[in-house]
Amino acid sequence: MVLQAETSVEGAATFWRDASKRIIDVVLSAFGLLLLLPVFALISAAILLDDGGPVVYRQMRVGRGGRAFAINKFRSMTVGQSGGHSHLTIAGDQRVTRIGRFLRRTKLDELPQLANVLLGDMSLVGPRPETHDLFVHYTPAQRAVMSSVRPGMTDWASLILRDEGALLAGASNPANFYRECLMPLKYELCMHYVRQIAPLTDLRIIFATLHAIALPNKCNPWIDPALAGRLDLERLYEGGRDPQ
Repeated sequence: MVLQAETSVEGAATFWRDASKRIIDVVLSAFGLLLLLPVFALISAAILLDDGGPVVYRQMRVGRGGRAFAINKFRSMTVGQSGGHSHLTIAGDQRVTRIGRFLRRTKLDELPQLANVLLGDMSLVGPRPETHDLFVHYTPAQRAVMSSVRPGMTDWASLILRDEGALLAGASNPANFYRECLMPLKYELCMHYVRQIAPLTDLRIIFATLHAIALPNKCNPWIDPALAGRLDLERLYEGGRDPQ
């Protein structure tokens, strides 16, 4: 009876946590879409003037419960190249357009995902969703954890691995380096978030994201140094995985 009562309490707490998170997502994403309409218009015009191609790029990702969904982004690559053989974008990638470099550097290419948040495919905060071909390289247990919550527009991993493209550019085999070194770190940071998921945690990640966008070269006071210290390049490159 005690175990049933504890399970019931835990289930109720999870329900209200998820419900409050969803309400915040809906309110903030709807407000953000309305507030940023002029920005959307300017970015759309810039993309059209740059190469005349489509404004929004959609790509299939793995969401909550393993369900596939189409993520929205402002197109930052040349037409016909965004969905090429490799889903990894390396610093200096020639497929990235002129306006695309600016959008990626400022993370403005992610803004259309506010629509994904409003529709319920994503949350403002949560582990970044992987493409299916990369998701299958996680273990079944890891996949279960990563798909237990809605994927997000930002999380600890996207902040700590903000210069992921540069890390990949320095690797002799970017695909192997991503799977063997970065994916385990992403899972570690995802597990850290899932264990501490709460409104205050989400708020801290949002403030950390805003700080990273506004002051990219400044130390981010919203990120715990111990957490940021998990990006140990010597540890990532050890064991014969030196990028050079």
